[in-house]
Amino acid sequence: MIAGAGGNAGLTPRWDRVDSRRLIAVARRVYFKHLTTNGYQLDPCGVVINGEHDDGRVVFEMPTLLPEEQFISAELIGLRVKRTRNPRDRQRGGLS
Repeated sequence: MIAGAGGNAGLTPRWDRVDSRRLIAVARRVYFKHLTTNGYQLDPCGVVINGEHDDGRVVFEMPTLLPEEQFISAELIGLRVKRTRNPRDRQRGGLS
């Protein structure tokens, strides 16, 4: 087993140890590059960023991370908008 890697434990970055602005910007860049090459397919659960190389990959299930990797959830980079399930609310223009 690789030290620091393991299942879903610790998937949220330690914000006190990383440059969050840079990390989220890299995650967005990786996601939008994915969109240009693959189009809209499934909703990803997030992006895994390799901190040593400022690159990453879009993931569709919870990853196991290597020590130099950070997981940025789809919600953190604004990929998912919570939508109402009630069609009447959409017609009125309201989101609850």
